[in-house]
Amino acid sequence: MFRRPTHLILSAATWLGFVVVTVWTMAFLAGVVVPRTVDGPERTTTARAVAIDLALLLFFAVQHSVMARRQVKSWLSRRIPTALERTSYVLATDICLALLLVLWQPWGEEIWHAEGPVAVIAWSLFAAGWALAITATFAVDHLELVGLRQAGWAAARDPGLTADLYVGGLYAVVRHPMMTGLVLAFWATPRMGASHLLFALAATGYVAVGIRFEERDLRNTFGASYDDYAARVPALLPRPPIRTGSVPSPDLSRRGMRRRTAAENVRTEIGEDVG
Repeated sequence: MFRRPTHLILSAATWLGFVVVTVWTMAFLAGVVVPRTVDGPERTTTARAVAIDLALLLFFAVQHSVMARRQVKSWLSRRIPTALERTSYVLATDICLALLLVLWQPWGEEIWHAEGPVAVIAWSLFAAGWALAITATFAVDHLELVGLRQAGWAAARDPGLTADLYVGGLYAVVRHPMMTGLVLAFWATPRMGASHLLFALAATGYVAVGIRFEERDLRNTFGASYDDYAARVPALLPRPPIRTGSVPSPDLSRRGMRRRTAAENVRTEIGEDVG
């Protein structure tokens, strides 16, 4: 496989940015290390802060959704190398999320503040949420999810292979494990301020909309097979699986494409393949 040095460098730099922004988001929500967090310090009036925060959340949601549309991907594919299409998406997401973290305006009073054992439990759930979300990217294809495989850091998948719809591992517990981890990370905190609550509500709402679009595509792809899977395994709230195994699916490349979309939604794309 021919590897262009520029593609390798750009994709690697974008992946590094993805890692930095992810860690930054963890610190931002936890209220540690970074000087500006989701809860403080306040820097403007409440009305102005709410308006700015809503605009930032909307900007991120629009970028994350619009760039996942097939029409936009088709437009991009005529203007940038196919190998960098996924990298461009991840880079745009990095930039939008970084802007949100830098420009976010804390506001409002404290909603709750737990200490002692309750705080330990909250921090443990916070860490578990991020661990689950990150693990879920490797349960699919992390290299393709962040554009490294397409740019040449690993061999391309064989589109001619066929396989069953995988419903084991994390996917035997919830259908969207990455989203489960992110929602847990958004809400599990010993200290919840009004601006953190806004962030958690908006992000959770976006996840819910993304899952709805993703479920529609999965049902279009797998039909009754996915309906049977969805009847046995919850979307977000874990419970012991009723049974594990595999159900037939027509095409591995389509299965992987859809499954990665489900994992990526924060991360997440809404209802489109990752290309």
